[in-house]
Amino acid sequence: MKAKYLLSAVLMGIIVNSCTDLDVDVNSLYTEYPNSEIAFSAKTSDALYAFRGALGRRYDEMLSCASDEYTAISFGGDYLNGRDMANFSLHTFNPDASDSQLNTYSEIQSGITRCNKIIMDLSDEESDAAITATATLRAARAFYTFLLMDNWGDTPIIDHALQDDEVLDRSPRADVARWIESELLAVRDRCPENVDATTYGTPTRWMVDALLAKLYINWPVYTKNVTDAAWSYGTNEKLKDCVDVCDEIIKSGLFNLNDDFKSKFLHNNGVQIKDFIYAMPFDAVTQRGLTYSRFRTWRQGKSFYTVPLSGSVGGNMALTPEFSALFNLPGDRRNDCIAGDANEDSFVVYQYNSETGEKTDIQHFYNDQPVIFTKNITLVTMDGDLNTGKDLNGWCQGYKSIKFFPYSAELNENSRNMSNDVPIFRYADVLLMKAEAIIRGASATNGDTPLSLFNKIRSAAKAPTLSTSPTLQDLLDERGREFLDEHWRRNDLIRFGAFEKDWGFKSLGGEIAKKTTNRIFPLGRTVLNNNTNWKQNPGY
Repeated sequence: MKAKYLLSAVLMGIIVNSCTDLDVDVNSLYTEYPNSEIAFSAKTSDALYAFRGALGRRYDEMLSCASDEYTAISFGGDYLNGRDMANFSLHTFNPDASDSQLNTYSEIQSGITRCNKIIMDLSDEESDAAITATATLRAARAFYTFLLMDNWGDTPIIDHALQDDEVLDRSPRADVARWIESELLAVRDRCPENVDATTYGTPTRWMVDALLAKLYINWPVYTKNVTDAAWSYGTNEKLKDCVDVCDEIIKSGLFNLNDDFKSKFLHNNGVQIKDFIYAMPFDAVTQRGLTYSRFRTWRQGKSFYTVPLSGSVGGNMALTPEFSALFNLPGDRRNDCIAGDANEDSFVVYQYNSETGEKTDIQHFYNDQPVIFTKNITLVTMDGDLNTGKDLNGWCQGYKSIKFFPYSAELNENSRNMSNDVPIFRYADVLLMKAEAIIRGASATNGDTPLSLFNKIRSAAKAPTLSTSPTLQDLLDERGREFLDEHWRRNDLIRFGAFEKDWGFKSLGGEIAKKTTNRIFPLGRTVLNNNTNWKQNPGY
């Protein structure tokens, strides 16, 4: 268990026990939550961390495989699962076959419902703690609404506690974007400004500004008809606003890029990482649900680590050769986040230190055969199964991501659960969004230029710096290197007009894979069954 969560676990235990001790005089029990930070924290945590379950697996599968990062392969039927993940890789999104992933809509929406219930409970409270708690809940509610809008387009604006028989209607995406902006601006000055263990993993003033920056840089995506084949980014009225909120974060002096790149994503990361503006805490014991290594470790990778895994792994998420090729800069620390060599067609695999994630000098063998990954992926049959074969050759197709490197001793004790916190907004993203906004037409501020901002990212990663101003393509490529596995790649590809480009095996999807309506996911069958007045998104 991470040390930083011990106190909160103990406090939660005290609160729960105090509410279930049958020997306590009933007159001494609280009829309302006590007016303290501990009580408010206990009351709001369920709502503030409602995204944890989805982010830990199914949301990750959906976003990662729909981008150019991954091809979801299968092995003679193993991990085919009705092509649920393959459909995302092929851009043949299927509301029925991929319902497990698409129904993360419902999980995220449940977070909105939880926020609203507590906001209503706090509505009569006038203490500073209640005001702050309400602001953070509204920020979380805006974030959840942003996720629904970003991925599924039109979505309800749920700004109140729902009645049992209330029928929800979806609001136009542009209206939702404007509502999110208004909510964030209303609460930003009421959210905490301190960055420490008491605010880690919860909305702060800086999380609000980062979410505003993300909203503003994508403004033409959200307020124009992005599914129209004639859509283009064009002009963006919010570019100055994007720069302004990025500057607020930069001026705070609370964040930096000083941490070693690979180390900041290990199992012992947390509040000490100054690049993390907003992160989802995971702990293998107390805050479970993160299973990224299960699907990113190659299929027979139990002894891929110096401490072998006791549980099985899937290995069905292989980096596309196009994405692997981005990790080609000499000396770039980010290269160490993949098991592969971008400058070679194959990669001789050595074991990785189970605690540090660093490659050892112990070559890896399977049944006395050397394990060699190939950058290019060869299928047994050219169909939607994306079958590479159920043998050593098939299992070794494609390079692998080891960015969120697992501590295998911990996984063995905790049913493959990991303790790596997953960042949602990072300082590096703020710098690159500011650089992008300036390239797209905003005025430079505070002596920053796209080149200086870009080179801060490169220097932190120990990669070669540029001597001339980066292009938009340079930015898109750099964002790929920087934010692998952080679930922004689909968002980036759409904004940069690159979502319909060919990568991996998308061509197997035929004309369906080229549809611009794919820029918005379909609603899953469960979501439609639960909201019978809703219509499926166009194109599905």
